[in-house]
Amino acid sequence: MVDAAPQLGEGDRPLHVAVIMDGNGRWARARGMPRSFGHREGAKAVRRAVEAATDLGVGYLTLFGFSSENWSRPAQEVVDLMELLRFYLRREIADLHKDGIRFRVIGDRSRLSPDIVTLIENGERLTAGNTRMVLTVALSYGGRRELTDAVRRIAEDVAAGILDPSAIDEELVASRLDTAYMPDPDLLIRTSGEKRISNFLLWQIAYSEFVFMDVLWPDFDRSHLEAALDEFARRDRRYGRATGQGSG
Repeated sequence: MVDAAPQLGEGDRPLHVAVIMDGNGRWARARGMPRSFGHREGAKAVRRAVEAATDLGVGYLTLFGFSSENWSRPAQEVVDLMELLRFYLRREIADLHKDGIRFRVIGDRSRLSPDIVTLIENGERLTAGNTRMVLTVALSYGGRRELTDAVRRIAEDVAAGILDPSAIDEELVASRLDTAYMPDPDLLIRTSGEKRISNFLLWQIAYSEFVFMDVLWPDFDRSHLEAALDEFARRDRRYGRATGQGSG
């Protein structure tokens, strides 16, 4: 069931924006600094993006913070990222709550430290009643894992006699995904100039518009989000229909 959040009345504005935040390492390397410095500056860009999305009336903002593949990065970088995550959770949740933003996390929490899971759960409980915007952060997340887990849960229900196979449809599959509480993204933004999906929201972006931006994530600000929204407004979203049939 989709959570309550602002519904945008303009047909040329996205309700749900998803972002692959890329370029922290390259940003730091260009300045002769360690990757951890880039990640810290990237966290500042997260705050700017959240503030801008809220001001611009985005109902749902989903950020790809740490992928399941990122666990294979050098051990010290992973440690630095987890410390930065702890800092962010301790510092930002109260402000999100004050601003009326609901905080959610998707991904495999079993790989996160227990204290981080506790911080996440506390943040989700504190902000559960907020409806100005839903901020979702994907942590230890992989789209293939999400789909595999959903299929496994459906198969278990079929084996237990709880579910008839004939009842399996797209709506049922979507209801078993981590993102069942929100609509699919209208717009997917990726920074750093890379043009790939990187195992992010594979089911959910079936009809999303993609905007790839050359800016490295630590430099991302309101102007870049506005530019992406303007590009989205120029797109003709037909969902398989012919031109002139309307966007649905």
